Amino acid sequence: MTSAPDILIVGSGLGGVAAALAACRAGRTVVLTEETDWIGGQLTSQAVPPDEHPWVEQFGTTASYRTLRESIRDHYRRWYPLRSEALALTGLNPGAGRVSKLCHEPRVALAVLEAMLAPHRSSGRLTLLTEHRPVAAEAGDDDTVRSVTLTDLRNGSRVTIAARYVIDATETGELLELAGVEHAIGAEARSEYGEPHAPDEAQPLNQQGITVCFALSHHEGEDHTIERPADYDFWRAYRPDFWPGPLLGFLAPDPRTLEAEPRTFVPNPDLDPLDVTADQSADAGDKELFGFRRILARKLHRPGAFDSDITLVNWPLNDYWLKPLIGAGEATSAAALAEARQLSLSVLYWLQTEAPRADGGKGFPGLRPRPDVTGTPDGLAKAPYVRESRRIKAVTTVTEHDVAIDIVGPYGGTRYRDSVGVGNYRIDLHPSTGGDNYIDIGSVPFEIPLGALIPRRVRNLLPAGKNIGTTHITNGCYRLHPVEWNIGEVAGALAAHCVAEGVEPRQVQAEDNRFDQFARLLDREGVQRHWPDVRGY
Repeated sequence: MTSAPDILIVGSGLGGVAAALAACRAGRTVVLTEETDWIGGQLTSQAVPPDEHPWVEQFGTTASYRTLRESIRDHYRRWYPLRSEALALTGLNPGAGRVSKLCHEPRVALAVLEAMLAPHRSSGRLTLLTEHRPVAAEAGDDDTVRSVTLTDLRNGSRVTIAARYVIDATETGELLELAGVEHAIGAEARSEYGEPHAPDEAQPLNQQGITVCFALSHHEGEDHTIERPADYDFWRAYRPDFWPGPLLGFLAPDPRTLEAEPRTFVPNPDLDPLDVTADQSADAGDKELFGFRRILARKLHRPGAFDSDITLVNWPLNDYWLKPLIGAGEATSAAALAEARQLSLSVLYWLQTEAPRADGGKGFPGLRPRPDVTGTPDGLAKAPYVRESRRIKAVTTVTEHDVAIDIVGPYGGTRYRDSVGVGNYRIDLHPSTGGDNYIDIGSVPFEIPLGALIPRRVRNLLPAGKNIGTTHITNGCYRLHPVEWNIGEVAGALAAHCVAEGVEPRQVQAEDNRFDQFARLLDREGVQRHWPDVRGY
């Protein structure tokens, strides 16, 4: 690297990629780093189909996120043997999964994201360093981050990169810790913001569980049973206090009511995904597991093209919450990840050998893990799905009072003078390391205040994902795919704007004339900053 870039972006999840695209579009030089060998985070290395709001096909995202979605569909239309009826669908859902209107394979998202970055890499504006992990950061006495040091995980060498602006797009907010940026982890005390669902006392190590997802297909008559996992006996016997039965089972709480609800598991259902008269409504939710996060539906394709559907396992069964991933030291983090992997392998082995079948038998030995789908030797995702990060102490902190429907009413919610985007999702907290069950609260369509991206002290670091100024509670609705993309796109655009105009992020947020100038830039780029009246939808 012959010269320092204008902007260093550490982490190539959806927020990091969106930040890089925005900064490069603005003509800035960028170094983008990634700990794994796949960019894309939630969509790729974590293998999580996008969780999105009901109006995503019409409005409520940035223009570049719509480009990403439609490019994924175009990839299937161009390269996959889709039936003519499927090809004609405007809203093609490649997996016909119920969690999203766009369930698809991680590798397809990877191909599209790499294509979106390709012209900027060719021009020399963008340098991408994969398999690089941040290990240190130098903070100046002028409240800036001067440089970040990263280790090349392939050979152990180190590189130190200085930049005018640094964007933390890591999954856990690693730079906040390394650079000494004020931040929160876990659950805040109720006294801090008065949130009804916050605990009485602060619980920094009370964090949402992580999940190591994996991909499966099913081949009746074949035996793909894996070796018995080392921790299988533990997980087979494990029964959480707040669970209605063993974790390895098809009985789990309904996230909203916490009532025990049976799940079913039917590999390769015979229903035609194009038959709108079939009972495939979203009302089934996650009650039928195989179809919930299905990422390839064989019946959308010409006969014989695929001998099985492919589904993604991100279910109540493989949420891991025994140890926190962040804040308790590297040894605990490593143990949490290793145990989460053992849990997912145990779920797979249980499905293959002991899961109850509708015909009265036990086990589905024809379940085949899919390393080709996840890019790993065992079919587990390259990285865990991390729902909760370190979060900056921000100029603006979004709290339950800003978004919870029970507080603000169905058409309420905080409207911000400095809104830089929108999102919508329920406040969806999975079981946590503090022993909490699901916390699932209705919320309203919300805005993303620029103040939530501005640290209170540090002048040249911006968050680009789950590390913005939310709380443990509101992180539950600000953590989803399109919101992360929106946050990252704005962070990249803001850093580029500050370089070009010689101003600082806090000035852009605080001064009306400077914010209006930046907002016009976002408007031109297709960043939707306010919701329309959604009552008619």
